[in-house]
Amino acid sequence: MTGTAEKVGADSPGGGRGSRAHTALGRFGEDAAARWLADRGYVIADRNWRGEAGELDLVAHHAGWWVGVEVKTRSGLAFGDPLESIDRRKLLRLHRLTAAWVRAHGEGRRAERWRVDAVAVLVPRTGGIRFDLLQDVRP
Repeated sequence: MTGTAEKVGADSPGGGRGSRAHTALGRFGEDAAARWLADRGYVIADRNWRGEAGELDLVAHHAGWWVGVEVKTRSGLAFGDPLESIDRRKLLRLHRLTAAWVRAHGEGRRAERWRVDAVAVLVPRTGGIRFDLLQDVRP
């Protein structure tokens, strides 16, 4: 696993744990993560893809790999680092989903390499955004 962190300025959507605010924060985080990843050479191929085992937040192509991307967004660290919520069980599910996406999207992609990455998006109420990226996350 490798990880990088970066803090950049941006407007935040507010935060909170209420269902509407929580959903808005998650959507904001996925949008921000997609733009941030695109700036780093990821080509976003799909968003919120649903398979039998659940949903992939993002699917991208990066450096010869198909990548299933899990995005975790938080407005603070009161509940821990966003990436800490990705346990072994969730990683296994993300790996199954990524493999299923690759199988479902064309014969030529079956032989291609794939991996799972995770992006934490921290959107503090004080402003700015911090991104943490873990590449090739394995259970």
